[in-house]
Parts: sequence; structure tokens; C-alpha cells
Amino acid sequence: MAAAAAKAHAQGGKTYKACIIGDSKHGGYGHYIHLAFALREDVAVVGLADPDEAGRARYAAEANAQRTYADYREMLEKERPDLVAVGPRWAVNHKDYLLACAGVGAHGLIEKPLCVDLEEADAMVDAIESKNLKWAIAFNARATPIITHLKKLLWDDHLIGTILEARGRGKEDHRAGGEDLIVLGAHVFDMMAYLMDAAPQWCFADVTHDGRPATPGDVRDPTEPLGPVVGDRIHAVYGFREGVVGHFDSMKNPDGNGGRFGLDVYGSRGVVTIRIGAVPAVYWLNESTWAPSGGEAVWKPLPDVPGFDGEDHRKRNQPIVDDLMAAIQEDRKPAVSLQDGRVAQEMIQAVFESCVQGRRVPVPLEKRSHPLKRWS
Repeated sequence: MAAAAAKAHAQGGKTYKACIIGDSKHGGYGHYIHLAFALREDVAVVGLADPDEAGRARYAAEANAQRTYADYREMLEKERPDLVAVGPRWAVNHKDYLLACAGVGAHGLIEKPLCVDLEEADAMVDAIESKNLKWAIAFNARATPIITHLKKLLWDDHLIGTILEARGRGKEDHRAGGEDLIVLGAHVFDMMAYLMDAAPQWCFADVTHDGRPATPGDVRDPTEPLGPVVGDRIHAVYGFREGVVGHFDSMKNPDGNGGRFGLDVYGSRGVVTIRIGAVPAVYWLNESTWAPSGGEAVWKPLPDVPGFDGEDHRKRNQPIVDDLMAAIQEDRKPAVSLQDGRVAQEMIQAVFESCVQGRRVPVPLEKRSHPLKRWS
């Protein structure tokens, strides 16, 4: 207790020291992660690292960071933080960031997608679990109170009866297909597994390029460094427990992003539709035919939805961070955990694995390296 009191006094009454890792020119600060601790009175942001001088100054001022660094390794070694927020959206360096943070014994929050392949994901999970560190991932849409409330309605109150299937789509903008699968699909897969209350058991995917089956020659680098991708049209099916299936689609089309990015859940008595955003738009239809028919069978907001101001950038990650802090104190896994990030990554990689093998593949995947790097 005396040591904790002395530490809090040295930090102006704050209990925890936090650092921010960002890179203004290579992935930035997704989901306003540099503001993740802004509303925590028990956290002092002691450092921010960014190799870009102008970006470093800008984001340090916004995060109220006490000191700045060009190199994140130097910051971690000098500051020895309790918490770290890893901000860059580009996944290629996420493993290095996480392992360095684990090396100084820090808990934290990392932007999605988690990493490039399952070998990296396994190394990251092993690193934190071996030291009993608590890490969350920025699936901020899933963490909003309305989605937590929805899960309760689906499972405890049986809002739409027995769950039969789920259908998700990416943004289908210029990234439609393989890149959409990673960047936006990560949100859809995390929300799908969360609402299905389980990871999938198998995946079968049909991947095409210019209307024909994708081949090794179609593998390409995406517009952001996220690992190799393939296909401009993806249709994937996942098998969950008790025969429930989930679908994900992303298709290049002349109209581009049509606002369909989200997930629909179909039950024996109705449908729930979710359009993913800072605060997801969620409606339900109390009709077993899954079609509005007038009267009571119209799309309605969920009942008793808790309020949440997702437009305040400081609050975007507040539910995740508040739960992370509770997880540290209670010695449990965070509700939106790094391990959940691995589940979403596995669902992404399973699409590529099914494409490479041309068949349904069991999940978890036996081979953990990137399927498209093995394809020849």
C-alpha cells in the first residue's frame, strides 16, 4: 500500500502510468486510441512515441502526454508503463509492438486487425498469457452498450426466438474482396462470434477475381500493409454450434459502398439488423417471415437501450478501457480481449485457407502460417 501511495503521489495522484504508441505516417491512431485514457482519473499518460516529429507533437498535445519519444522501445524502457495503447491501424508491426510491451510487463489496448497471420497471433497471445497480462483490442463498436444489451436480449430474453443464422457484409468500397475481409471483416467477425456466443467450427469460402476462381497469380498486396490478400468477391460460410451458420460477403460492384457494412441475425421469430458505426444502428423485426407486413411487423428500435455518446472521441474506447481496468484488478480476461482478436483473425485466415485448399476447413486451423504465402 505504501508503494502504491508513493507512486500515486509521484504521478500527481494518478495510480497507473500509461504510454501511447503511434505512427502518424504509417497507420496513425485508429479509433482515437491516443485518447483511450482521457477520461480515466486514475491514469497518467506519461509518454507518447511517434517517429514523425509533427505527428508526435500533435497527438501528444491531444493526449496530454507528459513526454514524447521518436522510438517506442526507448519510451517503454525509460517509462516502464503499467498500460500501453497501441494505435497504428497497419497490422504489420503489431506483433513487435505487443511483444515489446509484454517485455516491460505492461497491460494494454491494441488497434485492430490484430496482426498479419495466426503465427503472429499465437505469439502475441502466448506473450501476454505467460505473464498474466491483460490486453484488450479496439472492437469499439461491439463494446458499445447497445450491443451488450442486444446480446442479453437475444440469449436471455429470446428476442427473435431461436437463432438460425447470421449474415454480414463489409463496406464493399474500393477495398471490396480480400482487403475488405481484413479491415472491415474483423469487426463483423468479432461481433458475429460474440453474438453467436462461440467461435466457428468450420469455414467454406468461394473467392473469385474478375468473375473467375482466384489463383495464386491473383494474390496481391492491399492498399495498406496488412499481409497478402486475394479476390474482389468473397462469399464465406461459417459453421457454429447446433447447426447455426454465419455468412460474410464482400463484392466489388459499380455502386461501391452502399452502407450495408454490418451484421443481420435471423431467428425463428424475427430479425435483428446492425449497421456498424461509432454507435451501431440496431433495429429488430418481430416477424417470423423476416419481412415487414404492417401492423406490429415493422422495424423498431431495440427496447430499453442504454445511452452512449459515441460521437465524443474520448468515449469511443471508454467501455473497453473501463473493462480492461476492471479485468486487471479482478485478474480476469477483458470482455473485448486480445484472444477475441485472434478469433476474428482466425475467421479471416480461414477464408484464405479454404480458398487455397478448395474445400471446407476445420477451425481452429491446423496450419498457422499465412495461407496465401504457402500458395503455389
